[in-house]
Amino acid sequence: MKMTLFLFLICGCLLHGRAQRKINIKGYIKDMASGEDLIGATVSIEMLETGTTTNIYGYYSLSLPPGYHALNIQYVGYEQLELTARFERDTTLDLELSPYPVTLQEVVVSAKSREDRLNSLQMGVHKMSPKEIEVLPVLFGEKDILKTLQLLPGIQATNEGNSGFYVRGGNLDQNLVLLDEATVYNPSHLLGLFSIFNPDAVKDVHLVKGDLPAQYGGRISSVLDTRMKEGNTKKFSGAGSLGLISSKLTLEAPIVKEKSSFMVSGRRTYLDLFLRASQDDDLRNTQLYFYDLNAKANYQWNNKDRIFLSGYIGRDRFGFGDDFGFDWGNAMATLRWNHLFSDRLFSNTSLIYSDYDYQVTINDGDDDIEIRSAIEDLHLKQDFDYFFDGHNTLKFGTDLIHHTFVPGEITSEEGGQVDDTKVEDRYALEGAFYLSNEQKINHRLSLRYGLRYSWFNVFGPGTYKRYDRNGDVVDEREYDRGESVQYYDGLEPRLGFNYLVNAKSSIKGSFSRANQYVHLLSNSTTATPTDIWVPSSLSIKPQTGAQASLGYYRELGPGKYEFSTEVYYKNMDHVIDYKNGADLFVNEDLEAALLFGEGRAYGVEFLLEKQQGRLTGWVSYTLSRSERIFEEINDGNPFPARQDRTHDISLVGSYQLSPKLSISMSWVYFTGNAVTFPSGKYQIEDRTVSYYSERNGYRMPDYHRLDLALGWTAKKTARFESYWYFSLYNVYGRENAYTIDFQEDLGNPGTMEAVRLALFKFVPSVSYTVKF
Repeated sequence: MKMTLFLFLICGCLLHGRAQRKINIKGYIKDMASGEDLIGATVSIEMLETGTTTNIYGYYSLSLPPGYHALNIQYVGYEQLELTARFERDTTLDLELSPYPVTLQEVVVSAKSREDRLNSLQMGVHKMSPKEIEVLPVLFGEKDILKTLQLLPGIQATNEGNSGFYVRGGNLDQNLVLLDEATVYNPSHLLGLFSIFNPDAVKDVHLVKGDLPAQYGGRISSVLDTRMKEGNTKKFSGAGSLGLISSKLTLEAPIVKEKSSFMVSGRRTYLDLFLRASQDDDLRNTQLYFYDLNAKANYQWNNKDRIFLSGYIGRDRFGFGDDFGFDWGNAMATLRWNHLFSDRLFSNTSLIYSDYDYQVTINDGDDDIEIRSAIEDLHLKQDFDYFFDGHNTLKFGTDLIHHTFVPGEITSEEGGQVDDTKVEDRYALEGAFYLSNEQKINHRLSLRYGLRYSWFNVFGPGTYKRYDRNGDVVDEREYDRGESVQYYDGLEPRLGFNYLVNAKSSIKGSFSRANQYVHLLSNSTTATPTDIWVPSSLSIKPQTGAQASLGYYRELGPGKYEFSTEVYYKNMDHVIDYKNGADLFVNEDLEAALLFGEGRAYGVEFLLEKQQGRLTGWVSYTLSRSERIFEEINDGNPFPARQDRTHDISLVGSYQLSPKLSISMSWVYFTGNAVTFPSGKYQIEDRTVSYYSERNGYRMPDYHRLDLALGWTAKKTARFESYWYFSLYNVYGRENAYTIDFQEDLGNPGTMEAVRLALFKFVPSVSYTVKF
């Protein structure tokens, strides 16, 4: 009944005012140089106070009354296109925009225009362009999408140099990370030092911090949607780089000019190659590297059909001779079909595969032991965009995911000293239906309202147990193949508004609710390859999150500066923590070690940006709290989450000194994370033992760091470009605490001392890149 009423109200709003005859103008907007689709390009008609933006496939559709119209087409970093013509019937109008020629007086790096920021209904969103990522100083000179996002308000690193991230006080597993629609379960290389996203292969990066559109679900804190390049449909092109620890090569070319193209990009580190030159036999036989490969192809079948095939494979390998081996990685593939049922109805159908696994091999001389865990998804997704007119855009669709969880297994040689152990595999189906509309009420007020219905069904075969709060088994039953074990579902409303105060400022507000049915279990404070993904079950309830936010956006000066501030409050239920001494490694009674409680996070974020001119960059500041409440911890009193930071500041800037020379910097400061330190000690015979009381009752020291980078274009012609990139991480050499451990003072028996470990001091790097 509620769903029927909801649909009736939407249809009523959409049909309002549609009596006048309309014609339809539609098409794709592309980059003139490469033929790449432009996501979020604006098509507006000022006289009618109407317009639209291209969807994530570069398609737009606009309904207008017949007659003369002046179309204004814009995309940041590209020359504006104005087109005036008489339109009397439905028209297909594919358009191409030319990139701005970069000059000293006009450098544009932002991927989001002022009009988009002010008029867009979406808030809590950051869209990152490859150009922004290229110019900033980074660790080891390895440009990284996730580390660049950590410089924005409300987004913080899990630890120094780590690509894992928290968003607005949420946990690590509460971020939905996508690569061409495929779920990425571990987005890190080299134990978190780098992310799996190769900037040379990425076209668009879109992070939503809680104001989730209805088409996204499954996580309660954020969505990071990354899209790979589709390939140059005009000509053969490429880029390659050589750095201190890695090299990359990217190639693009048309298969059938203007109709079909491909892109392939590979990357590999080679620290292990340097180790082979060592005089130490152990170091010479050590493996320590990662590689990844991105590939994508597309084919335009006709004016209504287009097919895309993309894939990713990446592995990390660490081995110490024949004694120890550790490798982990992701494999993903997406087959996508775009179809136009009509000028107004755009369809995308996706078949998606995602797999993450790790393997540990140990050879103790007498026995070879292998430990393995994995998660595998097969995902079918159907999305529709319906462009009613310039005032309404309807989105609706459904998706279905089949999950296979391999929590852990240990195998050894026959007759070995270690018995084979396997935690039973788990199976689940996750699905959703959604409906959302963006409606422009008048030239000042716009609304977005939507509803998502999600469900999750765990099924057999397998033995399932139910545990009480003490971890004791209260029920146990074996289920047959395909038999339902537990079913969860829920409604997820999504609401938002945008009110244009004047031509230079707007106020936005939003509310969203989401359910999360899969959970990451980890014994560490950052994402590691041995973390375990588990489904909701008899004892593990779905996490739920609700967030309300309000924001103010303003253009300052002659369009070169933008200021925004957002305040938010987030409530989270059924958040997971662990009992003291919990063992998550190949544990058949893993759920008995878990605790379930509540979380809340609230704060205010400020962002000041300069997008154009010789000097570009931003200043961000976040004032926030993130707390947890567990009945079994701290006597049920609230305590800070590990990621709780009171203050978080980033200063980021890039200055074009000359046509060939640029300098960039970033400076960060934040309050130390919450941490649990020993509260005292006691003696057992001749051994001193520490004990712990208050959870996260202490703080790590405050953190701050300055990074600098210099970019020099060695040669630039119409067909070839080469440049050098020099950077220095942690310029003034501050020894920021990575960990603080407590151990007995050997020089003063019976007393404890704090041992502080600083991971990075000065880290210089250099790389050389060519584009052709």
